[in-house]
Amino acid sequence: MSFIDELKYNSDGLIPAIIQDDKSGTVLMMAYMNAESLERSIDSGTTVFWSRSRKKFWRKGETSGHVQKIRSISVDCDADTLLIRVDQTGPACHEGYRSCFFRTFDGERLVTTGHRLVDPQTVYGGK
Repeated sequence: MSFIDELKYNSDGLIPAIIQDDKSGTVLMMAYMNAESLERSIDSGTTVFWSRSRKKFWRKGETSGHVQKIRSISVDCDADTLLIRVDQTGPACHEGYRSCFFRTFDGERLVTTGHRLVDPQTVYGGK
């Protein structure tokens, strides 16, 4: 029995994966994995997620080249959330920011606090 089988997946067979920069500790993004995408990630050494909207696997960086090389995988105490530390190439966010968490609530509204690294129209075709 693999640790993958010991994880607690939701009713759709998914588990949230928090992706963190291994060097800086910055939380880059959160996505979902199922047992197969986690296995593919481990086998390849790069992150592979399950797209809930498209109902298919997607390898981070498959269109942009902004891949995530896995450094470690941790599981929380309830075995229902993953923390994956990575070396991130380029931005993690499809909007061109280093992190998907580039907006901060200032007490009244959301303020953009991140710096856009690339134009998403150029890299992602505006997706």
